[in-house]
Amino acid sequence: MQEEIRAVLKTVDDPELPNVSVADLGMVHEVTVVGGDVFITMVPTFAGCPALDFIQKNVKTAVEEVDWVKGCEVQFSFEEKWSTDAITDEGKSQLKKHGIAPPPENYRPGEEWTVDCPYCGSDYTSMENVFGPTACRSILYCTSCRNPFEAMKPVVDYVIN
Repeated sequence: MQEEIRAVLKTVDDPELPNVSVADLGMVHEVTVVGGDVFITMVPTFAGCPALDFIQKNVKTAVEEVDWVKGCEVQFSFEEKWSTDAITDEGKSQLKKHGIAPPPENYRPGEEWTVDCPYCGSDYTSMENVFGPTACRSILYCTSCRNPFEAMKPVVDYVIN
């Protein structure tokens, strides 16, 4: 039953990114099935994300379309931390199709970062503005193909010593 619900969650897109599911973004934290009731805990990419109400409604609607589901409760946990490490390979691939570079691999907090261009794959890119169109993205520029592009900001869980 849980696997069926997780498969449904892979069909629920982020409202700002068609074809990028909330599951592939790593937002699904926990799925619990009790009889015909489904309880889903999700982790927002950013606490102030204006799309949370849409995501909650879309997830609830999709899950409640499953024949055996009587009801679905969707909550966001602000105790759990979302990390860009949670984005699946499929999610990264779909981001590139939107012209959005996935976050850098093995990012260490405090270090400067850059990513390859989602259009041409060049690593000859530079940060134009850390502030992008949403709180979770920055604007970069590719010197090779001369395209501006967005990149997911790296968000990782770390411990301060």
